[in-house]
Amino acid sequence: MSLYRIISSSKHAKHDARGMKISSLINNQYQVGVRLVRSASSYLIVGDLTETEACQLKEDVFVDPIIEVGHLNAYPNFKFHYAIEIGFKPGVTDNVGTSAKEAIKDVFPHLKEISVFTATLLFICFDDSTRAKINIDWMKKLCAKHFYNNLIERCEIIEAKNWEQKQFSDEPPETHFNLTTNFNYIDLKNKDDEELKKISRDKVLSLSVEELKAIRRYYQDEQVVRDRKKIGLKDAPTDVEIEVLAQTWSEHCKHKIFSADIEYDNGQGDITYIKSLYETYVKQATKNCKRKDLLSVFTDNAGMFKFDENHAICLKVETHNSPSALDPYGGAITGIVGVNRDIMGTGMGAKPIFNTDVFCFAPPDWEMDGEPSAQEKPSKKLLPGFMHPKRIFEGVHLGVKDGGNESGIPTINGAILFDESFLGKPLVFCGTGGIIPLTINGQPSHEKEAKPGDLIVMVGGRIGKDGIHGATFSSTSLTTSSPTSAVQIGDPITQKKMLDFLLEARDLGLYHDITDNGAGGLSSSIGEMAQSPGGCLIHLDKAPLKYAGLEPWEILISEAQERMTLAVDPKHLASLKELAKRRSVEVSDLGVFNATGMFEARFDGDVVCRLQMNFLHNGLPKLKLKATWVPKKNSFWNTDSIKISPEKILTTLLSKPNIASKEKWVRQYDHEVQGQSIVKPFEGMENDGPSDAGVIRPVDDSEKGLAIACGINPFYSTTDTYHMATNAVDEALRNLLAVGVDPRTVVALDNFCWPDPIFSDETPDGTYKLAQLVRANQGLRDICEAYNVPLISGKDSMKNDYGRGKEKISILPTLLITAAGILPNCNQAITSYLKKSGSYLVLLGESKRELGGSELLRAFKGEDTSVPKVDFKKNIDLYKKIHQAISDELILSCHDLSEGGLGVTLAEMCIGGRLGANISLDAIKSNLNPLEILYSESAGRLLIEVEKESWKKIEKHFSGQPFGLIGEVTESKNLEIKYGHQNYLSSPLNSLVDAWKNGIEL
Repeated sequence: MSLYRIISSSKHAKHDARGMKISSLINNQYQVGVRLVRSASSYLIVGDLTETEACQLKEDVFVDPIIEVGHLNAYPNFKFHYAIEIGFKPGVTDNVGTSAKEAIKDVFPHLKEISVFTATLLFICFDDSTRAKINIDWMKKLCAKHFYNNLIERCEIIEAKNWEQKQFSDEPPETHFNLTTNFNYIDLKNKDDEELKKISRDKVLSLSVEELKAIRRYYQDEQVVRDRKKIGLKDAPTDVEIEVLAQTWSEHCKHKIFSADIEYDNGQGDITYIKSLYETYVKQATKNCKRKDLLSVFTDNAGMFKFDENHAICLKVETHNSPSALDPYGGAITGIVGVNRDIMGTGMGAKPIFNTDVFCFAPPDWEMDGEPSAQEKPSKKLLPGFMHPKRIFEGVHLGVKDGGNESGIPTINGAILFDESFLGKPLVFCGTGGIIPLTINGQPSHEKEAKPGDLIVMVGGRIGKDGIHGATFSSTSLTTSSPTSAVQIGDPITQKKMLDFLLEARDLGLYHDITDNGAGGLSSSIGEMAQSPGGCLIHLDKAPLKYAGLEPWEILISEAQERMTLAVDPKHLASLKELAKRRSVEVSDLGVFNATGMFEARFDGDVVCRLQMNFLHNGLPKLKLKATWVPKKNSFWNTDSIKISPEKILTTLLSKPNIASKEKWVRQYDHEVQGQSIVKPFEGMENDGPSDAGVIRPVDDSEKGLAIACGINPFYSTTDTYHMATNAVDEALRNLLAVGVDPRTVVALDNFCWPDPIFSDETPDGTYKLAQLVRANQGLRDICEAYNVPLISGKDSMKNDYGRGKEKISILPTLLITAAGILPNCNQAITSYLKKSGSYLVLLGESKRELGGSELLRAFKGEDTSVPKVDFKKNIDLYKKIHQAISDELILSCHDLSEGGLGVTLAEMCIGGRLGANISLDAIKSNLNPLEILYSESAGRLLIEVEKESWKKIEKHFSGQPFGLIGEVTESKNLEIKYGHQNYLSSPLNSLVDAWKNGIEL
């Protein structure tokens, strides 16, 4: 084997974007001067190639001769004070290395053994005046904070004075892990509670004492003992079996809290016994909606509903909070490509056609403990062990961007929120929608089933140590001891090839069943699919590995990415393999589905796992929990405490992180790929006004449109999670309504992210947090039934805390509602920006004094429990009227009122249209003061723009509904507001634009 290092770098420093970005970062944040930063990409190639071939690769593959210069086994001749090399640790997925390897084989197909290890090189040169301030320890802190993640990457720093004696190593990273034994037994006999807790903690099982005792009883059952003895197994679980049980029984996979028996005290002396939150509220709400367009709900990887006479739409939103807290980039990219696979594994396999994402972060104004001295110190000191919110934001955003863009899937909708409670654990919601024919090969596409005798076939990427214990560690609170092996890194290019292959195989009828290898890997996918035939036999030694030496239990539960599991009739295996070969996708026959009633796995002929299917899926002891609601005491905020001008109040709110434009970040997503986008995230005269929802045309030869939107406001949780939930649904529906969706077609997905709601010494307020969860479910059921909006899929993520006991930081209880609906004709889709000078502005819905949880209250530190309360009957009647008015083309533009209320909505519509408005608050009949009118966030309200000539029709159409003509659009480039027939606010449009577009610094 030969080894060559190829390095490519920009010919000129002014073209070195990576170097300039790093230089700017150091100069802007620290009291040092950087003269120049040069960067380079390093490719360490190991294989049976000659030096001549390596030279050709340098010229033809790795270096662009127009803008780059290449080096073979030599470094660029840059002047520097410190040289840095950043690469992946052994066993971590290297996507660029994988692509490079394929490129090499395209050029030299005869090469058999090739490995490529990539790294980034940085050469930093400081100003002479500040050079003395810098030492190696300072550089280590700088790199650790900004340039690499110690969890998955290695970093080496060399001073210029030592460069001649010590350059970066040319030894490839070690990728072989020693296999010590096939399997071990886990002794649970005669263990007391503390010993059982230690077993669960040390092995990252996330199993309770009661669950471990249930497992112990299973292995003491006489029939089980006899069965195991016949095949040479002891009456104790193997490490493979305990890991399979831990994964299957994890909170992440089994949703134990949502399935628990709960004794709920409503705080007024009434006790309710709830058998299951999921069955009682979520599932029942959908059942009571009695919708005929639902094809598959709560039974597959995603929900599925009928779109037209020939197609169905699939929707799923996942959370990737815990992995994103450890490695923001890796956690987020696996979140988005993972939910893409959920769509690919729904029914007989759907094609992903759009992505959505919602992030909740801590604000970026924190000082890092022990960081290099900064020019401007933020007032809040970040405790050791916490990753800086800015770095989490950047990593998560980049991961979702890369995952979506490189997969060729447009991102059409989303949101970003900030609150200090998300410091311990960010919330990362990734969603995907897909399309599938209603029938495939004459059969309903939503029906699938593995049959006895079908082969277990894994397709896609190989198995590695990345993703070990992903399901179990995300089922508990995050601490400094959380496992690094849980982190995965997705490869969207490999996954895209697999998707194209699977859609071909689907249409050729080459498989009976399909699902993705998500949480729990093969253990989860095969375990779920085996329920239909009644059992399975897996040969783990046949599984393709990234590197040698994985233990059998690691092979079975690894969540290494880009993998799907198929049930294949043996007669189709040859055709499947031939198609896979043509599409450069790896296919592996790992075993067979059967009717034995057993989940069985072997390694080198030895049985390493044999579990009864019934015990695996139904043996989990049910939790019995108590919940006690404590109503908040009423408090009302006197807005007279705000002493700044009305103009300053408005621009202050526009610049707040939860309201300010995120265009800089959202623009980095591809909104246009696949060519189906109708309404984009930003619209308007300068394409920078916010949209309420994304709209696409899923079927090219049809005018029928699909819209996607979201609703989320965790800030209402501090008062009452019932109203938090109802407002989330109402907001999502209003967003869809604002672009023209028929409210009768709306479906929704619920994603609960909650702090630990189980009472314990570490969570003394667990009964209250569980009561908050109960009330949120009650609110969700009530509004979905009232609006006839079914919940077709969902996910809950519990234990969103960092640390333990008094040191624990818990997130705000959060419910994300993702909603989709149909536009009969997407050409009638409308947007939120002002269209025409002289048109009228009409406020629909009732404004109330509801400042609790509002952006005004948060900005000016008020206390108020009057969160918005949704009037179901009034709102849905109004929404039907609005949709009819849009269908009749009576409305020019429409924008829902949410964060920031009427004041912010007016500003956003003016910004999008680059027009002004004259407004009179006196037209809003109420006893509210101007701040309450402008910034209350009462639900059920939308602001519409109508032609002056259409006003009489509008008056008649909305007769009996709460509405009022509040002003008109002007060419003046000013927002003018009157109250009490006096001038109250006058803001130039450019000041509103500046506040909104430059409000967030990240």
